[in-house]
Amino acid sequence: MQTITSVQNDKIKYVVRLSKESALRRSDMAFVVEGIRMVREVPVEDILELFVTEEALCKYNEIEDIIDKIDDESIYEVSKNVMEKISDTKTPQGILAVVRLKEHFLEELTEVENPFIFILDRIQDPGNLGTIIRTAEAVGASGVLISADSAAPYAPKTVRSTMGGVLRVPIIISEELVIDIERIKEAGITVFGTHLSGKDFYAEDFTKPAAFLIGNEGRGLSDEVSATANKLIKIPMKGKVESLNAAVSASVTGYEVMRQRDSF
Repeated sequence: MQTITSVQNDKIKYVVRLSKESALRRSDMAFVVEGIRMVREVPVEDILELFVTEEALCKYNEIEDIIDKIDDESIYEVSKNVMEKISDTKTPQGILAVVRLKEHFLEELTEVENPFIFILDRIQDPGNLGTIIRTAEAVGASGVLISADSAAPYAPKTVRSTMGGVLRVPIIISEELVIDIERIKEAGITVFGTHLSGKDFYAEDFTKPAAFLIGNEGRGLSDEVSATANKLIKIPMKGKVESLNAAVSASVTGYEVMRQRDSF
């Protein structure tokens, strides 16, 4: 185990950049997870580097179990001020890991039994994105396809919002969302677009291969993306509510899919 006490250390500067820069995460295929709950969910073979404070070592007994399974040269004991520098939270728990970012491909979502995919168009809020990824795991979705102009799925705030889902749900960032949607349709998967002009989604059959377009929080689906849908659906709403939060829409839709599929 090595010791780092200076915030000017090159290793520390790199971790700060990795937390902030999406391009660096994608080029180095690595991202940052923080907190004892998140770190202990990471398969030890995917932990590239581990940073802990003395206080955390004393507080969390399970850290020793993690350390025992990692190359000693990849473990750094850092001072409290260094942990505060690399942490993205106001009250750091004293443990942070640089984790391998696994690359996923569209075939992983389409070539499974009875695919169920969330397709996200320009989701901007990291909390919403993280909640959708977390929901995708909860309802048994095959994975999530995210437009490149959405919030970053491996940014610290998004990662925290997934509550570990980011480690288990296949996530694909699409540079050409419309083209990828067409590939999904070619695989025999019906694409449903959540849209205000859609039909009552409770009347639809979701027991067969399906993908769901979820649009931007303020503007919904773009015209180009909504045009790719085989069917437009709408979650019924009472009162004067015109639309639902993107994460809520994904949750309501996802649980209806799970209800229908678990009933057969």
